[in-house]
Amino acid sequence: MKLHLNNDANQRLFTGYGDDHVLINGHRHESSLLLTPRGVEIAPWAGLGFEAMTAAHFEWVALRELDILLLGTGTRLRFPHPSLTRALTESRIGLEVMDIGALCRTYNILIAEGRNVGAAVLIEPGGRPAHAGEAE
Repeated sequence: MKLHLNNDANQRLFTGYGDDHVLINGHRHESSLLLTPRGVEIAPWAGLGFEAMTAAHFEWVALRELDILLLGTGTRLRFPHPSLTRALTESRIGLEVMDIGALCRTYNILIAEGRNVGAAVLIEPGGRPAHAGEAE
């Protein structure tokens, strides 16, 4: 799906997404990443599945001093255990878990409002997200 939004030429926005990728300013990304107002970073959880995420991954995100973290867990919602996200809570970073489409749309809206938001995109290993009905 393609997304359209008028934006500052320096902003990085989601311009599309699919089951196995996101487009940021037209550039295709097929691995997990963190998008913030400061740029795109390959996430330390790249190449790992949702179940392999650890507290250290969320501690890495907390160092970015965001106000809100949007966590895109593919085509279905999967919530990390609160013990994993403790660093976000202690840093007063709000966490919203959503599917990839909602993440892309929400991030673009919040960035357009000037919010200090991050989008953590989880692309499952092999480029194929888990679908509803599959084992976690």
